[in-house]
Amino acid sequence: MTDLSTERLSLHLLTVEEGRRIVDASPSGQDVWAEDFPMQDDRDGVKGFLGAAEAGHDAGPFGCYRIDRDGAAIGTIGFYGPPDEEGQVMFGYGLIPGARGAGYATEALAGLVAFCRSHDEVLVMVADTETGNTASQRVLDKTGFAMVKEEDGLYFYRQDVAAS
Repeated sequence: MTDLSTERLSLHLLTVEEGRRIVDASPSGQDVWAEDFPMQDDRDGVKGFLGAAEAGHDAGPFGCYRIDRDGAAIGTIGFYGPPDEEGQVMFGYGLIPGARGAGYATEALAGLVAFCRSHDEVLVMVADTETGNTASQRVLDKTGFAMVKEEDGLYFYRQDVAAS
C-alpha cells in the first residue's frame, strides 16, 4: 500500500473494499468522511478503478487515492491506470464543495506529479477538464500542465516529465 503525504493532506491509496464503500456511499465504522463525501464525481472515478481491479488489472500505485484533510475524506484523485506503452498517465480529481478554494486540489495533484517524477516509466502526464471549469484549469496551470487542445467542450492538458 502506497500512501502519499503533502504538507496538509494525506493521499490514501484505495483498496477494492474501500472503493466499493465509496461507490455505494456507505461508510464503515473505520471510514471518516467529511460532509458531502463522496460526490458523484468521486463515485464515478472510483467505479473505473473498481472495474479494472475486478477485471484482474492491478494498477499498483497508479490507482485511485482518497484525499484526507485532518483525518477526514474530502475528495479523490488518481490515475486512469498505470503508464501505457508510451509512458503516459492520465489524472482525474475532485473535492467536496466545502474543501474547494483552499488549494487542496493543487496540493494533491502536485503530490501525484512528484510521485510520477520518481517513476522512470512515466514520461507524460495528461488531464482534461470542461472548458467552463476554470477552477480545475487553474489547478492544472499551477502544477505545470499546459493546455494543448480544445475539443468537444474539453480542454486537454499535458506535462512532459523530462520538461521540468
